[in-house]
Amino acid sequence: MRSTYQTARRSFWIGLTSLALASLPLASGAFAQANFSVYASGLEGPRGLKFGPDGALYVAEAGRGGPTSSATLDCEQVPGPVGPYHGGLSARISKITGPGQVTTVVDGLPSAMSSLPTGDTLGAADVSFVGNTLYALVAGGGCSHGNPDTPNGIIKVDVALHTWSYVADLSAFEMANPPVNPTPELVDWEPDGSWYGLVAVRGDLYATEPNHQQIDRISPDTGKVSLVADISGSSSLWVGPTAITYHGDFFFGNLAPFPISLGDANVFKLTPSGNFKVWETSFTTVVGVVFDQHDNLYVLELSAAPGFPSLAAGKIVRLSPSGQTEDILTGLSVPTAITIGPDGALYVSNFGAAPPGLGQILRVEP
Repeated sequence: MRSTYQTARRSFWIGLTSLALASLPLASGAFAQANFSVYASGLEGPRGLKFGPDGALYVAEAGRGGPTSSATLDCEQVPGPVGPYHGGLSARISKITGPGQVTTVVDGLPSAMSSLPTGDTLGAADVSFVGNTLYALVAGGGCSHGNPDTPNGIIKVDVALHTWSYVADLSAFEMANPPVNPTPELVDWEPDGSWYGLVAVRGDLYATEPNHQQIDRISPDTGKVSLVADISGSSSLWVGPTAITYHGDFFFGNLAPFPISLGDANVFKLTPSGNFKVWETSFTTVVGVVFDQHDNLYVLELSAAPGFPSLAAGKIVRLSPSGQTEDILTGLSVPTAITIGPDGALYVSNFGAAPPGLGQILRVEP
């Protein structure tokens, strides 16, 4: 069987499974430079995170999969050794109101764990607000993930009532709109996609999907989904768009093919009409991008080491408006997302691709 790591293009999560996750420590180590503190711990695969209008931090958690094997369902499967997935309703969205003050906003969201020895979980991928309304991006749904009744999509969350409902079915949209340069023959092909980043701009939601290499626009009012950019046709190599932010234009980062080669990932600039170009180069495994009020761009790197993701190899890089780069914090372990708070501090999902219960949110003073 051809190894997952021999493919030129791959979904984001495949590479993370090369880690010896079972031996991860409960706290982060080997940090340098910026002051930081553990803002919350004990999370189950923390992924995207945003501050709400109430000042609280909302975090998407991937969960722990479930008992239903996708192999028992009549649908296209994720090839082995990644598939079959084992699905269930264990993903959730949490709310953090202060250090260590974590409550569940909604749970019972679709989650899926792969068949790889170390596990590999997809669930709630990111969150975003349109006005006072919370929306979330679901990545662990769909038949190929063992969740046939709960597809990947955008959900609307009632924070007060702790309920949620679907706005858009992204599994169906992606299957009806395949990429220009599809790769279903690869061992990491995800029929339902492996959705990653979500941002709200002018009342619409924009989501990234690295496996099929698409960026889509979703209307939360009508549920209409439309393709903004098909990244698959831009390169003969897998690009893998991950995190996305808005700062006058859209900016998104990419993972680039594994094994990791230092400096192979970029930050791209994207217009709402779908035109995109490389904006800054020489990054490695970009999984988070965010601007501060002084136009500094903070780039979160999954693992700034060659080969496959390594413990304590993640970092935050600051890019100034003049183009100077500086490492702000090193020693992160499989970080997955970054946002900036109303206090000007950075908040990072650390141990975001680790076994359930090890996830942390770090508060970083740059």
